[in-house]
Amino acid sequence: MKVFSYNLSRATVAALLFAVTLAAASALFYVTRTQAVAPDIVGIVWQPDNQTVGINGHWEKLGARELLVQWTVVDDQAFIPGTGLPGVPVLPDWARIAKAPWAQDVILGLAGYFSENRSRDNIEQLTAVSERIAKLPTPLHVTGWYSPAEVDPSWTRAKELPALLAKLPRPLWISVYDGANIGPVATAEWLKQWLPDDIGVFFQDGVGVYARSAPVARTYADALRQRLGQNRVRIIVEAFRPNFGGGFRSATAAELKTQLAAYGGYPLYLFDGPHYVTPELVEQLAR
Repeated sequence: MKVFSYNLSRATVAALLFAVTLAAASALFYVTRTQAVAPDIVGIVWQPDNQTVGINGHWEKLGARELLVQWTVVDDQAFIPGTGLPGVPVLPDWARIAKAPWAQDVILGLAGYFSENRSRDNIEQLTAVSERIAKLPTPLHVTGWYSPAEVDPSWTRAKELPALLAKLPRPLWISVYDGANIGPVATAEWLKQWLPDDIGVFFQDGVGVYARSAPVARTYADALRQRLGQNRVRIIVEAFRPNFGGGFRSATAAELKTQLAAYGGYPLYLFDGPHYVTPELVEQLAR
């Protein structure tokens, strides 16, 4: 998930804000009607960049104990040593991160690009780099790996991925969204047609960019779970919202609580911890 490239006009954001107001009302009705169980926040996502290289926080207060690292190499620069590629100016302190209560388990992202199109155009090269990364030792308790090349039904080459993903270790995860808006059942069926049975899915809920409401995102997760199996589906909860004039802000506690309440029964990962789930937001959510 790469949210920093969006640049929305004021008119677009105003229209989206109106839409999300209606969606929030729908979400509140959904929560009341279904009496959803308490959300299960099990982890946070971290999209490493130079701004957040010193990642720190108290996300364990929300229940997080697993860290999904989106990538360890991005734009041909490495956040870990030993890749043979140029390193970022300051490497993360992986030994310290490994001791954090919110990173007791780590799903380690491999090689990607900030640009989605560039990732898709260079997927063979990224897979070769990812093979090398996966063999490197780290102080982290790695419980799985993540391929940063995100998929959606508009990517016509996605069905070529199995041969490439076969070169990467297991357990292996990818992330999925429905940028083509073909709907929950069609998205699940599209994945079922080509995704190997030993690869798990993080579904990006799309709420942060106002692509859909949380109750609608829940129907996607349910469809994916039905077609792929219960243990292969997790939800990435977008903990941000568009800002007027461009860019993004953290979701408010009220926005995020409504969003989370729609996903009872699913393992949830907040995107992303360092950029958007601030200490103030953690305290508000933990009350």
